[in-house]
Amino acid sequence: MPVTLEVSYFNTFWLKRLKDRGVTSDLAPAPSPNHYTSAGPGTYEYYQSSTGITNAAVPYYDEIEEEDWFIEEARIRGGFNNTSVDFGNKAYIVEEEAEQERLENTLIYSGIYNSRTGTNNNNQFPIGEDITRAVDPASGSIQKLYAENTNLLILQEKKVNRAPVDKDVIFTQEGQPLSTNTMASMVIGTPTAFEGNFGISQDPGSFAVYGYNKYFTDKDRSAVLKLGPSGIEEISNMGMIDYFRDQLEFSGIITGGYDIYNKNYVVTIGDGVGKTRQTVAYDELVRGWCSFFDYIPELMTSCNGSFYSFKSQKVWKHYSGTNYNNFYGTAYPSTVDFVFNPDPIRMKTFKTINYEGSNGWEINANQVQSEETGVDTNPQQPALGDITYQDTVAKIYSYDEGYYTENGIPYRAGFDRKQNTYYAVLNNNSPARAEEVITTGVQETGVKAFYITVKFSTDGTTDPNGAKQLFSVGSNYMNR
Repeated sequence: MPVTLEVSYFNTFWLKRLKDRGVTSDLAPAPSPNHYTSAGPGTYEYYQSSTGITNAAVPYYDEIEEEDWFIEEARIRGGFNNTSVDFGNKAYIVEEEAEQERLENTLIYSGIYNSRTGTNNNNQFPIGEDITRAVDPASGSIQKLYAENTNLLILQEKKVNRAPVDKDVIFTQEGQPLSTNTMASMVIGTPTAFEGNFGISQDPGSFAVYGYNKYFTDKDRSAVLKLGPSGIEEISNMGMIDYFRDQLEFSGIITGGYDIYNKNYVVTIGDGVGKTRQTVAYDELVRGWCSFFDYIPELMTSCNGSFYSFKSQKVWKHYSGTNYNNFYGTAYPSTVDFVFNPDPIRMKTFKTINYEGSNGWEINANQVQSEETGVDTNPQQPALGDITYQDTVAKIYSYDEGYYTENGIPYRAGFDRKQNTYYAVLNNNSPARAEEVITTGVQETGVKAFYITVKFSTDGTTDPNGAKQLFSVGSNYMNR
């Protein structure tokens, strides 16, 4: 059916009409929904008077579909020989294979954006200009981009690259870099790779920044890395090689952040199945991994001198309030592990333990242990089998919890205090005595070993929400 439409002052018009998909114009209206034929539900009978056809079954559609019609008009008001308007340039692109292609190692950028001049060309990608930059495809996909001053940091799975922004870097004959800012300068210059075959794997969430230092993990190479002015440094080697090698194997989601309050890089690793998820912190001041934490955040960030983490759709501010060791509404005890290994080549008997610090520290049973005696494979005594033996120590109560009286006389069952130093005797609590051990059994003083491991923990009664400090820990021993 022809349509006459008068248009004015526009060169593009939009006309919308309703189209009945199921019934043509010369059919009778659809009957009630209960009027079915032998064809079953979804069909109906109609009557066409001009031909006398009856009892015909056709599909019944009760949906009304909108159909869009677009009309382009070249002349104002659509009149003959009226003023013509220009449609402008039209682009027609014919793709032989219209399939999506993902270039995982390539960057593309649009036109410029300048809020001061009102220029916004973010939606323009002119194919006639050099607007793409590609990095080595053998190093995997691009996982993270970070802009710093006039450089763009490009982190791939197996490589870290740096590309200049708004400048073209060239080199002199002596090999010295020379930067030039010209009218024809490139938006993204030629990427150059940092030394070392390290990347960010597929864990962009581990990336964190503080100052000139960037921190991230490379799960595929079992490494935690720091990128600074001197290049890439493997900070997981600082006393934690075995830990990260085991923990990063088949690790799940890795979450990293920088704690600006304590100046620590904090990272949560582990898959939660074979490897327990743990949070550990690296301190640049001591150049080592300083602590484990009990909280497992989903995201971490710092703002205005404070450290925040995200958990269960909530934002939590750390180091606030008076309650210590309270994460996400749950209180946790603090523990500190020590290894005593003086004069390593000599067998020793450790007699006492002492520390300087706050009241409220204790040592639970079996948390002072010697090294294992070793495996016995003597064929002349097969009954011994494979035997491993460790000396252990009975519980050492904190200064307050160990206080008791007997016949009106006060005693201390754990740490006692003298001149602001807490000390206690190591009572042997080994369940059995191996032939190689000189101590005579349970409740004897001392632990015989080359070295011992000691775990200090906070008790549950001495100012449970307050701060606990340790300045120094030591032991008195004999070389025999």
